[in-house]
Amino acid sequence: MKKIIPFLLAYLLAACGQSEAPQKPADSAANIPTVEELAANPERLKELRQQCKTDRTKLGDVLCNRVAEATRKRFYGDGETPYTPPKESPKF
Repeated sequence: MKKIIPFLLAYLLAACGQSEAPQKPADSAANIPTVEELAANPERLKELRQQCKTDRTKLGDVLCNRVAEATRKRFYGDGETPYTPPKESPKF
């Protein structure tokens, strides 16, 4: 009897495996705007930034990450502008 209980327990745990997560539709990623589209539309970007701050789980990580990347892109620009120091050094 002592040898059967661990065997039955292992068998029961193997039979009760994890259920598979529901699959999302393949076209759901196609409905998410690209970083370039978001960067070109500042009103939509501002609205989505606020929504990501308040309810990130509802919008999803993919969209909120794209919103963050578009915000960075708008802030830094194209990245090709070199740093130009002032002609005169500051006086303290």
